[in-house]
Amino acid sequence: MIKNALLIILVLYTLAPAQESLGLNDAIAIALENNYTIRVTKSDQRVAEINNAWGTAGLYPSIDFSLNGSRYWDYSESDNPDAGQMQLGDFERDQLQANVSLNWLLFDGLGIQIRKSKLKLFENLSAGNTAVVIEQTIQDVILAYYAVLLEKEKLQVARTLMQLSKDRYDYQTERQQLGSQTTYDVLQAQNSYLEDKGRFMLQEVAYKNAIRNLNFLMAANAQETWTFADAFVVDPVVYDLEVLKEKMLTNNRTLKNQYISQSLLEKEISLAKSAWSPVLSLRGSYNNNDVELRYQSFDPQQNDSYNYLVSLNLSWSLFNGGNRSRAVQIARIDRETGETQIENIKHTLTNQLYNFYEIHLVRQELLNVADEALETAQLNLSISEDKFRSGAINSFNFRDVQLLYLNSAVNRLDAIYAYLDVDTALLRLTGGIIQQYE
Repeated sequence: MIKNALLIILVLYTLAPAQESLGLNDAIAIALENNYTIRVTKSDQRVAEINNAWGTAGLYPSIDFSLNGSRYWDYSESDNPDAGQMQLGDFERDQLQANVSLNWLLFDGLGIQIRKSKLKLFENLSAGNTAVVIEQTIQDVILAYYAVLLEKEKLQVARTLMQLSKDRYDYQTERQQLGSQTTYDVLQAQNSYLEDKGRFMLQEVAYKNAIRNLNFLMAANAQETWTFADAFVVDPVVYDLEVLKEKMLTNNRTLKNQYISQSLLEKEISLAKSAWSPVLSLRGSYNNNDVELRYQSFDPQQNDSYNYLVSLNLSWSLFNGGNRSRAVQIARIDRETGETQIENIKHTLTNQLYNFYEIHLVRQELLNVADEALETAQLNLSISEDKFRSGAINSFNFRDVQLLYLNSAVNRLDAIYAYLDVDTALLRLTGGIIQQYE
């Protein structure tokens, strides 16, 4: 019976689907391909690429074709005996008209070239916006992936503490059965075990929620499970503030996008000035008219005609109430506003860099403190467990040591995650996160 049960369990375990291994780079690759926000942004970028064409700017002529057909019936009756041979009687008229027209803007003060330049800048800006979304997604995936590892490690700590409490509870129960332990001590051990068991169950929920958050960023099934390949460790890096600042001013995507927007404002000034230039356009057309008349008393008559038209038009608006001057003034004000925004962004990013840099230094030191505190707490827990079994300390003292170990272990895990958080923020701020992970 037992052998059969073991065999069934072995078969079920073999048939169960293996969890797929997932490293951080794998998670980022999946998110870059499937993330909802990235897909929407790339669609917008594709639209900008399609719009960047000379035809959109107005370089090419427009050609139109039209075709009209009609039939006309005329039925007449006459009681006039003097009509004689002058009465034609009933007749029909069929008419077919075809027209081809061409309109071509030849010159408008380089407005076509300026509009094409703007379309190219819009395409670049759209690509820059996509890069910002990709940067944000990579940062979110990194933090979500490490959040999973964080909750997983906390789950292991909660499991260890729960097992210690269970061992203590079992030990106290055995001593009670031997008559060497009071019911009060057993109840204290039981309460500690139940408390740690509840903490473990809540941590399981936190771990599963962290996986679901990661799955959402990757656009994966919410119930998808993984074997997480990377370890929850850090390799502290020493940064040079001036080097970071230089990278930020050169590579930060938000700042680069603002430069593109500033170039668009420069093009608006040129476009406003082009309104003073004359406009030269070409117009041509071809018309064909076919008419057929059919009388009751005569043979059908066919009449075909066609004509061509070519015209060159020059127009020049000499005065329009000062609207062009105002448009140029407004465009220049917008350019000055854009320059102020660039300075504002530079200042804001510099403040963020200094803040992140100082936080990075502090969190690196806090990580060292947390490592040392955990080593001390682990040693204290091992010694206290022996002392508790030997009766050198009571259950209250041992419980305090357990909680101290719990806090030290959790603090170290939080310190690792906090360091990874600020390190990732620095990497994105200096514009290197895409090159690092894409």
